[in-house]
Amino acid sequence: MNAQKMITAKEKLFSKHLNREVTYRWAAPADYKTSGLQYPLLLMNDGQDYEKMKLAATLEKSFTSEHTAPFIYMGLETNENRMQEYGLAHSADFKGRGSRAKQYTAFVLEEFLPSVKRNFPLSRKHTDYVYCGMSLGGLSAFDIVYNNAHYFGKVGVFSGSFWWRNKAYVKNDMHDRSRMVLDLVKNNVAPAHLKFWFQCGTLDEKADRNNNGIIDAIDDTQDLIKELRKKRYMYPRDIVYVEVPGGKHDLPTWGKIFPEFISWAFGKATTAETNVKLKRKGGVFTSGLE
Repeated sequence: MNAQKMITAKEKLFSKHLNREVTYRWAAPADYKTSGLQYPLLLMNDGQDYEKMKLAATLEKSFTSEHTAPFIYMGLETNENRMQEYGLAHSADFKGRGSRAKQYTAFVLEEFLPSVKRNFPLSRKHTDYVYCGMSLGGLSAFDIVYNNAHYFGKVGVFSGSFWWRNKAYVKNDMHDRSRMVLDLVKNNVAPAHLKFWFQCGTLDEKADRNNNGIIDAIDDTQDLIKELRKKRYMYPRDIVYVEVPGGKHDLPTWGKIFPEFISWAFGKATTAETNVKLKRKGGVFTSGLE
């Protein structure tokens, strides 16, 4: 009989900031209560996609791998308010989307994290806390981490919605500074300890608003990385950008690349050693998921 490798369950926490119950799923090594360890945390937006991304198998394998430090996973589920609760906390976009992102940030920092710290043996070092998200959930994770780096050490963004704007795109606007995340980085102090993982797929979308031959999803991510590099974040010490040939803006693509993200976030090898597993071309690491 095989020994149990992982424990997982769903729970709910009422949020005063959001005025609703938030469902979350947690997963941990089977011996997390008796091991005596204090675990790093992986927090994820859009936790309702746990099954479609096949994270159970990914996490179980990670928990038993000698190459990965053990951690605890928490996936926050969203609901019909997703378009309002995810976004940038300082302002809604030009269409009014993200109007409750400030409240969502307060929920994460002031309600959720204190609650799970009381109930799980989590590390007391903020650099052991990793936040990730996909698409709009990735934009939300980036915003929360960058603005509140004293809570986190790393952030992972899969096909991030970095097109989020304070005004409509104007054709032939070569500077395109209406993308709000660019000024978020430019106008704020850069926390030196933060590490960033970005992933895009070459088939994330077809749109190419500036007709430069690069789809907008990749353009937006690379422009954000340029902004981060102006703050002296460097490849590969601080930033990893993974481009998945044939990767789409969908759960199967994100689920397949997730093990590589976990290796980056919690791998026992150094960042440089971990990145060798990806095929490097210039500043881009391409995945073998073709």
